[in-house]
Amino acid sequence: MSGEVPDWHSLAHRSTQDLRDAGLRLHLNERAVRIDSDAHVVHTRSASGGTRVVDYDRLVVATGAVPARPPIAGLDRLGPADGVHLLHTIDDTLAITQTLDDGARSAVIVGAGYIGLEMAEALRNRGLNVTVVEQLPQVLPRTLDPELARLIEDELDRNGVQVSCGSIVTRILRAGSQLQVAVAASPSVDAEAAVLSADLVLVVTGVRPDTQLAVAAGAKTGTARALDVDSGMRTNLPDIYAAGDCVHTHHRLLTEPTYVPLGTTAHKQGRVAGENAVGGFATYAGSLGTQVVRIFDLVAAATGPARCRRDGSWLPGGDGRDQRVRPQGLLPAGHDDCPTPHRGHCQS
Repeated sequence: MSGEVPDWHSLAHRSTQDLRDAGLRLHLNERAVRIDSDAHVVHTRSASGGTRVVDYDRLVVATGAVPARPPIAGLDRLGPADGVHLLHTIDDTLAITQTLDDGARSAVIVGAGYIGLEMAEALRNRGLNVTVVEQLPQVLPRTLDPELARLIEDELDRNGVQVSCGSIVTRILRAGSQLQVAVAASPSVDAEAAVLSADLVLVVTGVRPDTQLAVAAGAKTGTARALDVDSGMRTNLPDIYAAGDCVHTHHRLLTEPTYVPLGTTAHKQGRVAGENAVGGFATYAGSLGTQVVRIFDLVAAATGPARCRRDGSWLPGGDGRDQRVRPQGLLPAGHDDCPTPHRGHCQS
């Protein structure tokens, strides 16, 4: 989105032809609509309405996650054509690019997690005026302690990004050529504190696991209503595995799984599920909760269990299962102690 990657195709690990050359049969533009675990078949429907029954010996479910849609009035009626966007797929990226190409000069971003802050940087690099609105009292609320979060907020401010924490977007409406974003200090619409004008509104308030297909087949869910899998990525259904953002994540330091919908975790889980599905034996060692993100000229990192205040009370996102404070810190981007420089965030 910042323009630093000239062609989005270069983000793909493999082309369609690469996959076919490797021996995969791809059913594109075709949706799995039902799993019959007793018969070991998947019922599908194509974009043109045709149906198919695909049999399997073993099945891997990798349906990922879908964007969370907060209860903002007007969000159900406005979409990309109006300049209101979610960001989850390449199609979403292309839709945002179209809004930018149409002349958008200002943006309101709802959510100050990884994606929200990375998009704030990207849109500032494209010359837009950017405001970030976060319901919780700090940016990166589930990653950093308040003292470090304030340093990130200062970095955003230095680069021209306005940040409004402890604020709730209550409604979005189109007024003429611009969008009007109502912001309140509480969930009550009567408590509106400001109305922000923007050409583009981006709602990035997290994701939820996409489990409907597997749950309808009888799969059990666990943490965050994600699919419950063991260390071999097996579900409770015979010969059905699952991996990625649709499953919960085993934590190496906690007794209960967590939910970590990030790409590096999904990649590791997918390799385990795939190897086991073809008759191998692999286990997923689990996550340590390590998270790293670069915002302009700072890199923020945290690892370990969920964090707590010094008085022992839990911060937003804390789960109360471990009383150790999460190690975390900041480094300037490009610092000698940093790992290989990279764009964006990662997790392990």
